[in-house]
Amino acid sequence: MVLRGYVPTSEETLQTLAALRLQSLNSDFSTHAPFPRLEELFPPHVLHARLPPPPHRPPAKCRGARLRAGLLAGGLWGQALAKQRAERDQRLRGRLREEGASTMAAIVEKWKLLQGMGRPEAMAAYVALVREWPGFGSTLFDVDLHAVRPRLDVVQGQPWQWATLTLLSPQSPVSSGPQRLWLGIGAKAVSLYKPGEPEPLDSFCYGRISSFGASDSSTFRLSVEDRDLLFETSQVDEIAQLLNTYLASAGAQQLPRPQEPPSSPPASEPTVLPQRLCPVAGPWQHQPSVGSSHS
Repeated sequence: MVLRGYVPTSEETLQTLAALRLQSLNSDFSTHAPFPRLEELFPPHVLHARLPPPPHRPPAKCRGARLRAGLLAGGLWGQALAKQRAERDQRLRGRLREEGASTMAAIVEKWKLLQGMGRPEAMAAYVALVREWPGFGSTLFDVDLHAVRPRLDVVQGQPWQWATLTLLSPQSPVSSGPQRLWLGIGAKAVSLYKPGEPEPLDSFCYGRISSFGASDSSTFRLSVEDRDLLFETSQVDEIAQLLNTYLASAGAQQLPRPQEPPSSPPASEPTVLPQRLCPVAGPWQHQPSVGSSHS
């Protein structure tokens, strides 16, 4: 989870986590201790983020310009461009090695400070640091949020469409257009995170979910009260199975049920299942009325 970048925290904390991992693996620092590769200790994307972005090349404006560019690319100019790209790639690789060496040196210095810490202590400290993130314990999925559509304002028979996003709640800083997000599914709530941000954009308990299911093999629909959230993801089945597991473990008498993916986009709104499961007395009484991002 840490190495995949799913724990948004500072580089200093990431280096401390790497040092704790070394202490749990090798005990106290020693020049003779085996060193894992840096990518086994530290998220690689953090190092890549330090590199300068590639230069922007504006696209050719017309067919004639594209043709001239193609002819140039096949001649001496093309060879010069290829040489420039190779030199730039070599510089970037050198910069990446320098950044990696600097990061490893910082990790080793922190490892030396842990002398005398036992393996159980190092593991406990590692987990304690990771648990500081509010989303700890949730399973995160990379999704593209394409639409948030009010359920009650949609005309019956209207097909599914990509829609302009609306706020999930007055506090939700969700903008218009498709967004790459993390969908966090935990034991108590479902949350939406902007990748790399520690706090969720929005969070809601399972009692606010009226239904969920697959619109097709790569589109997952989540109905939250009067909103339909439409996600594009390659993990539709995994998300549905995990939601089923948490809902079943909650022991509610009436639960949202996943719906089978239709052969074509639905022509009408799916049946709205009973809502208000969170606030009322019964099996959901212990659940908070507003979703929490803690799992």
